[in-house]
Amino acid sequence: MQAIGDFVAWLFNDQTGVLALIAGGIVICLVIALLMERKTKQRYFNHEKSEGDWDLFGGDEDE
Repeated sequence: MQAIGDFVAWLFNDQTGVLALIAGGIVICLVIALLMERKTKQRYFNHEKSEGDWDLFGGDEDE
């Protein structure tokens, strides 16, 4: 239990720990956003593109 307490103390009391917490949060949010985008793309695969549509994964070719 002491190791867990030391880890939590490092995470919230040390500058490096706080930066690691912020970076971890950013990475988690990015992964969730990418997974949700792919799931949405699979669900609406037959959606016709209009002028205002854009694709996160590079499917926009200028014609």
